[in-house]
Amino acid sequence: MDSPVRLMHYDPRWKQEFLQTRSGLLHSCDGWVNEVHHIGSTAVSGMIAQPIVDVIAVVKDDAEREQALAESTLLIEGMFFRRQETPMWAAETIVLEKPRGGEPTHRVFLTYAGSPFYHSSLMIAERLQDDRELSLRFETTKVDRWRQGEGDPARYAADKAVFFAHLIEHSD
Repeated sequence: MDSPVRLMHYDPRWKQEFLQTRSGLLHSCDGWVNEVHHIGSTAVSGMIAQPIVDVIAVVKDDAEREQALAESTLLIEGMFFRRQETPMWAAETIVLEKPRGGEPTHRVFLTYAGSPFYHSSLMIAERLQDDRELSLRFETTKVDRWRQGEGDPARYAADKAVFFAHLIEHSD
């Protein structure tokens, strides 16, 4: 059984962790990765979050996309990340976590610029960062569901997915 989800109050070091991760990805991926974005609750100042810095690493959506994804995966693994099973809601990504053992502290969603995951994740991140009322509603819902589910990882992920699906559906 997976360990229960752990939530903690916002840590201002998460921004610095993202910047270091971003720099490492851009430098180590030999030009294959050309964008890196901070997503998830650790990207929203003041929000209670799982202490995992989530990022999207992006390759161009062009003729070399498959090669870029394959090469970038190997290079990111060289940064002590381990490839994980890709969740259904992130179908067009390659998921890698750091460290290789124990509880993850960093997660990379490697994808291409035109992917649905790219567009929806950046839209959600922008909305949560720009709309304080929405981010507070998300935080309250997330913490309430976490308590009700007693930190069960599958239930926690499913409850967040419902919130995000609603947000995506009403984004237009």
